[in-house]
Amino acid sequence: MKTHNEAKQNHTGSVKHHEHHGHSHSEECGCGHEHHGHSHSDECGCGHNHGHDHHDHSHSDECGCGHEHHGHSHSEECGCGHDHGHDHHEHSHGDACGCIHDHHVAGHPADCDCELCHPHEEYCDVCGESLANCTCRMPDAVNKKRVYILENLGCANCAAKMEAKIKSLPQVDYATITYSTRQLRVSAPDPDALLPVIQEICAGIESEVAVRPRQKKIPSAEPVAAVDPAVRKKKKPFPKERLELLSILLGAVLFVAAEVIHETSGGETMPPAMIAVCLAAYVILGGNIILTALKNIPKGQIFDENFLMTIATAGALAIENYVEAVGVILFYRVGQYFERRAVENSRKAIMETVDMRPDVVNLVVGSDVKVIDAQSAVVGDILLVRPGDRIPLDGVVVEGESRIDTSPVTGEPVPVAAGYGDEVTSGCVNTSGVLKIRVEKLLEESMVTKILDSVENAAASKPQMERFITRFARVYTPIVVAIALITAIVPSLVSGNWEYWIYTALTFLVVSCPCALVLSVPLAFFSGIGAGSKLGILFKGGNSLEAIKNVTTVVMDKTGTITKGTFEVQDVAPEEGVSADELLAYSAACELNSTHPIGSSIVSCAKSKNLRLERPGKVEEIAGKGVRAQLAVGEVLCGNRKLMAQFGVPTANFRPKRFGTEVLTALNGKLIGHLIIADTIKEESPAAIAALHRMGIKTAMLTGDGEESAKAVEAAAGVEEVHARMLPQDKLNELGRIRNRNGAVMFVGDGINDAPVLAGADVGAAMGSGADAAIEAADVVFMNSSLTSVADSVEIARAATKAALQNVVFALIVKVMVMVLGLMGWASMWFAVFADSGVAVLCVINSIRVLYRFGRRKKRS
Repeated sequence: MKTHNEAKQNHTGSVKHHEHHGHSHSEECGCGHEHHGHSHSDECGCGHNHGHDHHDHSHSDECGCGHEHHGHSHSEECGCGHDHGHDHHEHSHGDACGCIHDHHVAGHPADCDCELCHPHEEYCDVCGESLANCTCRMPDAVNKKRVYILENLGCANCAAKMEAKIKSLPQVDYATITYSTRQLRVSAPDPDALLPVIQEICAGIESEVAVRPRQKKIPSAEPVAAVDPAVRKKKKPFPKERLELLSILLGAVLFVAAEVIHETSGGETMPPAMIAVCLAAYVILGGNIILTALKNIPKGQIFDENFLMTIATAGALAIENYVEAVGVILFYRVGQYFERRAVENSRKAIMETVDMRPDVVNLVVGSDVKVIDAQSAVVGDILLVRPGDRIPLDGVVVEGESRIDTSPVTGEPVPVAAGYGDEVTSGCVNTSGVLKIRVEKLLEESMVTKILDSVENAAASKPQMERFITRFARVYTPIVVAIALITAIVPSLVSGNWEYWIYTALTFLVVSCPCALVLSVPLAFFSGIGAGSKLGILFKGGNSLEAIKNVTTVVMDKTGTITKGTFEVQDVAPEEGVSADELLAYSAACELNSTHPIGSSIVSCAKSKNLRLERPGKVEEIAGKGVRAQLAVGEVLCGNRKLMAQFGVPTANFRPKRFGTEVLTALNGKLIGHLIIADTIKEESPAAIAALHRMGIKTAMLTGDGEESAKAVEAAAGVEEVHARMLPQDKLNELGRIRNRNGAVMFVGDGINDAPVLAGADVGAAMGSGADAAIEAADVVFMNSSLTSVADSVEIARAATKAALQNVVFALIVKVMVMVLGLMGWASMWFAVFADSGVAVLCVINSIRVLYRFGRRKKRS
């Protein structure tokens, strides 16, 4: 876990040029802009001290500076509501707080009534249980967590039954099965000791399921031979799948033969040859289903699809509908086969999107290159990355130049240049030159593994809709079976037409299987999570997607979110008789030795214009005011108005033309002009905010900056509502007011001081370049740190939840229609099988459509 300062350094991303996110103000400070680390004297007028790197500042209880501070220390009287001195992963409640939630970051005031908590925090993001009962955050010594793979898991409804039974074990604190990834997550004092019991439960519900611990790749003792990657990834054909396909084809041939015999029987209703062929086909097609159903009866599994299909088809044989019985079991097997293939292809498409972990890496050993297992690479190894190769592990370029396609990780389509000393992220693609990189992180710590883990964890966090469908499925099947039983008996007793009503009841049994319902919802959300990863958006759970779709207002921080968080010269305004280049050159000469962002921005601007900068003969820094330097032309002053006043430079007629940090420059006691330094708005921010407005979402900005700075950003970016001079606790309170007025709120920020607001919003979104505490507190992370991802995340969330709802409604409507038509005598068992397997296949296709829709968008970009 990173410390406060380490997290801050990560946020700034610089060693030499620190982002001054904390400074000390006096009571008189009224500069009104966001300061990034300089020290003010008592007479501060926002001149800057270029000689010190202050990463933290202290406020007195009278502090009212209004600035946005990234990582400061408060006195005991501070009432902002959060603790800045440690990793913000939990918060302390006041005595009056009666909430039961586990807040990862937020700090509540003493009178907390938890009105600002996430609506979805009723459930744990890890295990899906209510937070009142959640035990998954116990110390590891008490509560161990394990992940197991359920091999051969092929039924979503069976997975729900397994989860319920494993949860009921007295030794288990929580358990959740993610059908999309076939993962079982268990928390217990000794999960591995429960493995035989878990295996028995799973095999008792679906006999072919094998529970295996999730194994990390074992490094090879010998170097892996250099082979074609296409050959390495090629899977051997699975004999079981071939056998299944052969049995379906043989059964289909026999079914056709039975139909031919029936048509050529010369009017005989039930030719013995047809009956024999039908029975042979039935055994071939349904033998395994019947055996499984018989095995499950002693275990109490009387409402599973095997039992229901066995009763339905056996009933058809009993009333001498031989051909239809075979046709139904054939159609069912075909539907099951395509459903399984559709699910497998969907799972594969999603996992291939996020699983960018390399199998092997090219290790440079002297003048040779050896292919080794990626898990074997250690920090300090030199790896060769050829054009077209994916960066295997996080590292630093030590040789070569190229352009890197970062879109697999960030979703950003524009390649970036990389050369000696540049950091490169695993998962990105080397597009041109040959690179040698030094490994900085092992495989399990690199970005490719983090992304995969994030998606898998997100899939395990179940949304409300999935939990509802799982509960609904438990009562749906018994109710439909009861209706079938009543249909078979009651009308038959009245009418005496037993064969008709028994046949109708058999169609109900086929319809009663809830697989299409249970399968469709998690797969739709999993597709949304996979689609987000393609665009550099990491959702932390299906519940995050569900919450985002309800967002009515997006509230944003300013620095690092709407703006770049870096100072740039916005205006060079010389006085009469002085050129703009002269003014900039004199000012930059004074700042040549400065490490302050304001001074650095002036020097950078001058260098970008290729101006010749004179090295001062003498430089004096005056704390809180500016710099005095001796140049060939004379004495130059560069700083704020108080510096000018100290040396008697008249500024009565000075009027800045635009807002920003003012840097005045005087030559030999006369003002020769001024520069305006300000944070710059990200290029995409106006378009991104406009996109949110087109989606019907309101926007607001909360910032610690002064009113003028906030209004300038409001005008440039198009934000509808702005609140300035806000401390972190003020932001939290204002967020609550906006929610009460508009509805569900998403907060987007990147700083340590944004963590309480991120945790307090309905949806917290963090920029990937932001502080670790902010990322930890967020429900969704934008890896590319672009505001365009905000609109994309809302669109993905709406598409995924819409697909899930469409699947549920479609499945229920079809099942109910088949039942109604069956009662009217218009629906056969063929329709019933379509309502089961056919609908399931269509729901899978509809779910995966979300993934491909946003995948095409990425390609177009």
